[in-house]
Amino acid sequence: MLLAFSNLLAFWPLTYLALGVALGIIVGSIPGLTASMLIALSLPLTFYMSSVDAMTLLIGMYVGGISGGLIAATLLRMPGTPASIMTTFDGFPMAQQGKGERALALGIAASIIGGLISWVFLAVLSPPLANLALRFGPWEYFTMVLMALVMLASLSQGSLVKGLIAACLGMLLAMPGIDPSIGQLRLTFGWDKLTGGLALLPVLIGTFAISQILKDVIAIDQRLAQVQVMRRAVAIKARDLVTHGPNLLRSSVIGTWVGLLPGIGGNIAAMLAYATAKSVSKEPEKFGKGHEAGVVAAETANNASIGGALIPLITMGIPGSVVEAILIGALIIHNLQPGPLLFVTNPEIAYGVIASYLVANIFMALMMLAAVGWISRLMYLPRAYLLTAILFFCVIGTFALNNRFFDVWVMLAFGVVGFALEYCKVPLGPFVIGFVLAPIAEEQLRAGMMSSEGDFLALFGRPFAATFFVISILTLCWPLYQEWRQRRRASAEVTT
Repeated sequence: MLLAFSNLLAFWPLTYLALGVALGIIVGSIPGLTASMLIALSLPLTFYMSSVDAMTLLIGMYVGGISGGLIAATLLRMPGTPASIMTTFDGFPMAQQGKGERALALGIAASIIGGLISWVFLAVLSPPLANLALRFGPWEYFTMVLMALVMLASLSQGSLVKGLIAACLGMLLAMPGIDPSIGQLRLTFGWDKLTGGLALLPVLIGTFAISQILKDVIAIDQRLAQVQVMRRAVAIKARDLVTHGPNLLRSSVIGTWVGLLPGIGGNIAAMLAYATAKSVSKEPEKFGKGHEAGVVAAETANNASIGGALIPLITMGIPGSVVEAILIGALIIHNLQPGPLLFVTNPEIAYGVIASYLVANIFMALMMLAAVGWISRLMYLPRAYLLTAILFFCVIGTFALNNRFFDVWVMLAFGVVGFALEYCKVPLGPFVIGFVLAPIAEEQLRAGMMSSEGDFLALFGRPFAATFFVISILTLCWPLYQEWRQRRRASAEVTT
């Protein structure tokens, strides 16, 4: 760990981290642009970087992107990122009451505290969990992937059926190419360009960046009312940390542990922390009307969820959210195997992620406090110029992957697919994570079947695999059971 910090404090790694945090804050503060879009768009830029520097840059973007959403959520009632949805409930009313700087100061303080507390969990839990995961075999990995997909489908926004459809569609589109077990071509339909399958980078950029561009083009004429922010008025006070101490600690723990669950993300963490803060408050009627505790709970939890989501990423290779799925793609692009072996084969990456997350939170707080007034003006940039520049870099970055226009067409096609899925209220999370995890699930399932001579029931002879499988079944059945109860209750009320 100390070696990771010493390496991080060198000139270039620290520069990459600061650049990543700054870009993340800027992009996160602009409505319509998200951390996932920024990271997917930046992947081509990391091709010729060392793997450590690449992950350092992307972690900085992740932390900055989630934190930057606070600005637009507070000043415009437009969450810069989905994780900032709950911040609008009290941050915007505070801004309308002339307390915008106060809301921003509380949000920045909550962000850094949530990040620091979740870092403690990340640093303490990751090595022992990785050691435990080293005992896992193919059945454990297959059932873990299955559990991640099912939880993501059932807990993400939208119905269970739509989540499962999205996951299955993502897995299906990962199938074309060469069969990993027998080496034969499948689902290429005689098209030579599909021999290597669909590349991960064009899929990610298309799904997140191009689809978002299409959405923003539709609302290109939308005008935003400008709000002035005085930087000197945005200051963190020590007494605020004492006053909101219990809320900060409780929301940090909630955010971290929600982040551990595959596929939930910072928006659900913020919702749960906000609801908990309201339920234990002596003044619950003030929530939603400009209450400081609401801003603190939401911003603490959504930033703490980052540290929680990084734990399964570096210990088991399981993405806790869509951004983690993109980070797994970054590891794969750099020929690294995400999972417990990362601590054995590439400890500089695993511990580098842990160190980068801590320093990124410090950079985030310093940059937000120093430049929040200037950053808030970026929300009003002309959309036409901004979207044109983003589209240009999308095309250049995708073409640079293999120097072929086929990847550009794939990117554009998946942009349309992502736009259509969101239009139909089908979540993109299960779709992308299904695409990323399908090869891992297939490889581990076949390995398990070969080791047990085709006996699928062999997984019940392994405690962890059986546990993961049972959790998957329960997660799948629970929403169905809740829906059945609601229908039964509604029918009972009608008959009475």
